Amino acid sequence: MISDTLVIIGGDAAGMSAASKVRREQPDREIIVFEKSQYTSYSACGIPYYISETVKTVDELIVRKPQTFRDKYNIDVRTLHLVLEVDTNKKRIRVQDKVKQEEFWQDYGQLLIATGGKAYCPADIKGYDAENIFGISTLKSGINLEKYIEDVAPKTAVIIGGGYIGLEMAEALLIRGLKVSLINRGEQVMNTLDPDMGEIVSDAMRKLGVTLYLGEELVSFDLEGNCIKAVVTNKQSIPTDIVVLGMGTSPNTAFLKGSKIELGVKGAIKVNAHMQTNIPDVWAAGDCTETLHLVSKQQVYFAMGTLANKTGLVAGSNIAGEKLLFPGGVGTAVCKVCSYEIGRTGLQEKELKKLGIDYVTGIIASKTRAHYYPNSKDITVKLLAEKNSGRLLGGQIIGEEGAAKRIDVLATALTHNLTLQNIIDLDLSYAPPFSPVWDPVQTAARKLINEI
Repeated sequence: MISDTLVIIGGDAAGMSAASKVRREQPDREIIVFEKSQYTSYSACGIPYYISETVKTVDELIVRKPQTFRDKYNIDVRTLHLVLEVDTNKKRIRVQDKVKQEEFWQDYGQLLIATGGKAYCPADIKGYDAENIFGISTLKSGINLEKYIEDVAPKTAVIIGGGYIGLEMAEALLIRGLKVSLINRGEQVMNTLDPDMGEIVSDAMRKLGVTLYLGEELVSFDLEGNCIKAVVTNKQSIPTDIVVLGMGTSPNTAFLKGSKIELGVKGAIKVNAHMQTNIPDVWAAGDCTETLHLVSKQQVYFAMGTLANKTGLVAGSNIAGEKLLFPGGVGTAVCKVCSYEIGRTGLQEKELKKLGIDYVTGIIASKTRAHYYPNSKDITVKLLAEKNSGRLLGGQIIGEEGAAKRIDVLATALTHNLTLQNIIDLDLSYAPPFSPVWDPVQTAARKLINEI
């Protein structure tokens, strides 16, 4: 008898979005979810704010607990179950029960892979699994770090990597009273920004009290027992009590070796717009998959909570028999470091050069509110547009209160192929407490349109 069971690997955003959608459309279908941790449906993006104690309890980050899915939605969620292998020939997966330390095979009728991403650390460096090194990619990792801070009371921290997680964790640890250093192999933090904008963020980090070691790469760890005592770069040794990994995220797909499921950029799973893989009855969604970049039209790897939820819904809809498409993304992201806000979307200058696209770029400095209104803050906007056509290609924003969410206007423009003139023509809201009469994104477009 052919199984009709839907098996889902991964119980966070993408996996449980899909499971919930299938349950709504197919009330009687058997759905089994295997999750390697003890948690489901939580906000990984909220972990830095739990560490900083802005969010007081870990339960506030959990949307639905495993028992809720079991009792209310009749979804068989099995936590602490690690999937070791996918056999697409026989339509089954090999699973390890981490509590009983037993392995078994589970048949599936349809399979969704939603294993997410993991914090990157070179596995050939001794000490990557030390007791005081933390990769902030799962709720468990955040809980472990919080417990370590409470139990050991570290005084110093070294963050390796200057991306979103690195910057957000710098804020969290500063708030907790630690002396924070950050190592980044680039000459500026935030390699998703152009260097001129990244320099603004680097200067802001220094003003906040973070010691930056730019243009330096991780070489090794100095260990004492199973504890890292110093981080060694290609230039120096930096003593530390804890290490936080912020070198980016890689797709969690190593267990798919031999499955015949096709992988692409950075080892992420190749999927079509329905979130189907190259294997019949196998779908994938979330941070383990590739995404079509709507501006470059190339496959890229984005590890974003927004896309995980969207692709999970699309996968679940198609599994349930609906025809829903995921068009792709433009790489929109925002980040906060104390009072500073950072937003970016679309392509950077280095990407445009690689693609051979003739472009123009411009930067303006403005205010988040009318200049006469109290507490108006500085904001810097950079736009990139196609030469001659004026089509928007990318945007970056740095400022204080009220700055970052303006990136959504540019993300909308990119998604719908708007030009600089289209942006100027937008009927954006205005009142002195919220914006100058010309919003900064429109001011930037007005300046740049003269260059095309």
